[in-house]
Amino acid sequence: MQAGNEITAEETPEAVLNGTAVLENQEAPTEEATAVATPTLEDQLAAAQAEAADYKDRWLRSQAEFANARKRMEKERIELYSMAAGDVIKKLLPVLDDFERALNNVPDSIGDNPWLEGIDLVQRKLFTILENFNVTPIEAVGQPFDPNLHEAITQEAADEYESGHICRELQKGYKISDRVLRPSLVAVAE
Repeated sequence: MQAGNEITAEETPEAVLNGTAVLENQEAPTEEATAVATPTLEDQLAAAQAEAADYKDRWLRSQAEFANARKRMEKERIELYSMAAGDVIKKLLPVLDDFERALNNVPDSIGDNPWLEGIDLVQRKLFTILENFNVTPIEAVGQPFDPNLHEAITQEAADEYESGHICRELQKGYKISDRVLRPSLVAVAE
């Protein structure tokens, strides 16, 4: 062996293999040094509790993220459904307009005809279906002009309405919930 690292009688081959051999220049490990190297039961418990708390926190966060994603997907699904329904309803509005124009221009000679009552029932049924989709007509005549709800076609002199208020509705507008499907075409008082 090398000088300075002399083997003592305490150093057996088993001790060297186990790492417990003591050289002459070194002191034997004390109980305090051994105790610091191996954690106590309380330290192990504290570490396990901290790890469990970390896992619980991560689990709660992932659960919250999952719930938020589910809510977001449900909201997007409802919006998509509403937009698709709105597109179909937009295509039905001209039919409703035609029914309204036809019924407003019925000649007096056929006013009592049962056929006319049937046409009126079809129009009301169509309007009831639209109401089931939360489609409502936009109030226009007498209301102040709102560019979000109305589209001004012309200005007219009107004694019975204030300036900036709608004096005549040329085409009825409709909303689905709070979204405008079609603005009302109106004439605004000067």
